[in-house]
Amino acid sequence: MTRPGIRARRSAAATRTAVKRADLWGGRFSAPPGEALRRLNDSFSFDRELFDADVEASIAWAEALRRARALRPVEAARLVRALRAIRAEGCAAARDGEHEDVHSYVEAALARRVGALAGKLHTGRSRNDQVATDLRLYLRGAFGEAQRGALDLAGALAARAEREAATAMPGYTHSKRAEPVTFGHWCLAYVEMLLRDAARLASAGVRADECPLGAGALSGTPLSIDRARLARALAFARPSANSLDAVSDRDAAAEYLFAAGLLLVHLSRMAEDLIFFSSDESGFVELPDSLATGSSRMPHKKNPDVLELARGHAGRAIGDLAGLLSILKGLPLAYDKDLQLDKEPVFRARRTLAAVLPAIAGVIRGLSLDREAMRSAAADERFLVTELADALARRGVPFREAHATVGRRLAAALAARTTLCALGEGGGIRASDLAALDVDRALARRAAAGGTAPRAVRRAAGVAARRIARLARAAGAARPAPTKRSTAAGRGRRARPR
Repeated sequence: MTRPGIRARRSAAATRTAVKRADLWGGRFSAPPGEALRRLNDSFSFDRELFDADVEASIAWAEALRRARALRPVEAARLVRALRAIRAEGCAAARDGEHEDVHSYVEAALARRVGALAGKLHTGRSRNDQVATDLRLYLRGAFGEAQRGALDLAGALAARAEREAATAMPGYTHSKRAEPVTFGHWCLAYVEMLLRDAARLASAGVRADECPLGAGALSGTPLSIDRARLARALAFARPSANSLDAVSDRDAAAEYLFAAGLLLVHLSRMAEDLIFFSSDESGFVELPDSLATGSSRMPHKKNPDVLELARGHAGRAIGDLAGLLSILKGLPLAYDKDLQLDKEPVFRARRTLAAVLPAIAGVIRGLSLDREAMRSAAADERFLVTELADALARRGVPFREAHATVGRRLAAALAARTTLCALGEGGGIRASDLAALDVDRALARRAAAGGTAPRAVRRAAGVAARRIARLARAAGAARPAPTKRSTAAGRGRRARPR
């Protein structure tokens, strides 16, 4: 049993902790938050990631309060100076358990600097519109960062495609060798996926480009706040249109997780291809030493851990998206504490993309190709028989008949343990038809737009490189997080999306 003296000391310690925490609520409560509540309710351990965004939004709100005459100019100036100092100081030294969330941390830090004046900053504002704004500011950076990472990887693939436009390799369907393609063509397939990813991130960012600040707890702020000007101060395109929706809307988080998840699915598919291409059974490529690992037991091993981790992260990202959608699907208007769980998946997805995208780009840039092994596999005449059927069709044989003729001839060659060329003409196939069993000729014939002919791949690689450069310039020109000066002055306008 616990002795009475120990219980008393623990109770006193709990009271001291409660005072030290300076929670932002509790006036009507007769007891401080219990330890069980804190363990479940506190979010500072992870939402401290929103620290910079919270300070930026608070600076903008102080200026808005001044313009609404809810703060005297000298008070607003003092708050802004203190918030800038808090931002410069950061929150790395803060300990978990001292604060309920990032908002209470910032207010406590502000109170240490300006005293009771800190309490005026929350006039007309709620943590509901505050956290919604912080998350939008964070997501704005996350959308742009992921877009730039996807475009960098796409650029690495496009450059590789141009160099390997004529490097023959087998193409696969159903994981079986099907028809020859070039490695450059393979690279460009993933470029297309990544360009869709970049466009998806950009368009989601446009939809998320509105400012919830000023929506209050749910019904709007009672102050005469110029919300359009406030939105511009934080470099948003517009204020949110409905206060109920503003504090409960997490579409931007869901769209980010979807875009990040699909991007990781594309990276997972690429990783799976490269794992197979680098296997001993294929031997088409070798990973750079700096992006592979070894075995603690088997000295000869070179493991594709980077690719396997990329593949694994895709699975977790899919789960995070499903988790957030499951949380959102049953929520009534307006704010509900379930929404506290929206942040960790977003933070995790951003960290994952920041690690995976550069790693995969490094793999692509550092790959060593065994072009002879790739060409030998692509030139196997068993996988060129479609060319033979097409040759018959070009001289007037209906393709279905040509398909059957070539199939029977191939079966005969396999039964005789020989090749089609060695078997020679016969069975409806002429000697001139057999000339089609040539990998370079097969590739060259696929010259239509989107095809694998080397000249088509070179042309497509050039087009892709220009598209990537244009999108990268646009992504770089998209408005950044507001600068310290423009936020404080309320002049943080942004360039419109192109």
